[in-house]
Amino acid sequence: MTKDPLSASLFEMRLEEIHRKHPWLKYDISQEDFIALFFPLKYKNGVPIRPDQPPTFPLERNIYLSVLVAFKQSFN
Repeated sequence: MTKDPLSASLFEMRLEEIHRKHPWLKYDISQEDFIALFFPLKYKNGVPIRPDQPPTFPLERNIYLSVLVAFKQSFN
């Protein structure tokens, strides 16, 4: 895996879907801020690193797991 702008865009689209899937999130954080929690992506040796739980805005476990699944699907 290398830096692929299409995969990053796909990950961003999946984050938007997660935000829309949980309508109560819009009261806590905007869609743009939700996406910004996970961007910019961090890379090590050209490989994207799995995003950690954001320290500034702790997410519920099921939402964070959805983010991890979206990351895995986007970059595999």
